[in-house]
Amino acid sequence: MEKLFVCCLVSILALANPLRSEVPFETDTIKTSAGDLTITFIGHATLMFSWCGKTIHVDPWSKLADYAALPKGDIILITHDHADHFDPEAMKLATTERSVVILTRACQERGGAGVVMRNGDVKTIGDITIEAEPAYNIKHKRPDGKPFHPKGEGSGYRIACGGTSVYVAGDTENTPDMKKLRGIDVAFLPMNLPYTMTPEMVADAAAALRPAILYPYHFGDTDTAKLVALLKAHPEIDVRIRRMN
Repeated sequence: MEKLFVCCLVSILALANPLRSEVPFETDTIKTSAGDLTITFIGHATLMFSWCGKTIHVDPWSKLADYAALPKGDIILITHDHADHFDPEAMKLATTERSVVILTRACQERGGAGVVMRNGDVKTIGDITIEAEPAYNIKHKRPDGKPFHPKGEGSGYRIACGGTSVYVAGDTENTPDMKKLRGIDVAFLPMNLPYTMTPEMVADAAAALRPAILYPYHFGDTDTAKLVALLKAHPEIDVRIRRMN
């Protein structure tokens, strides 16, 4: 009986820690005009994209993956300087001397090496175009009245791969800037309180963006079923739930 209990406990702990688990990361493959785009869902706000022989890491975080064992990144995108997004050790393991690291000014000031892109900047790297989009709070604020993510300090990124536009929103709300975006094919929208959006706010953003595929991410304990229910009125949006809590 004691041995059975220990075995069960080890199994539970392994599932709780992806670095010790045999469970592979989930992946999706999306067709583009220039080849398949493979999305690897590392967890939380951390993603890996593979397209045309290139690897893009978004907010690599060593708590979620062993970056010494993952493909090195041709492009690294850092949305802002909070610890669950800006991890210098993971960045170091994920890069080579040829990697292009794109980050915010605050990340650079904290010792991150790379190219600073401000909101509105556009950069083309080979066949991939990156646009930095505003990511910020309007409603959700700290006790001192300062937004959790002030405007101008963080970025979402719009990534163009072979005519397919992928939008990784970063930590943001459904802002007027976001809702002006057009031509988004795949959207990653954050959904957790008090830092980003409620399911209602994500649904509102999705109704404006009209992506073909929507992935809620960074959602913690938020009930994703609520978002699915809210978007039943928009059957043109394929809401996909992955392990991105």
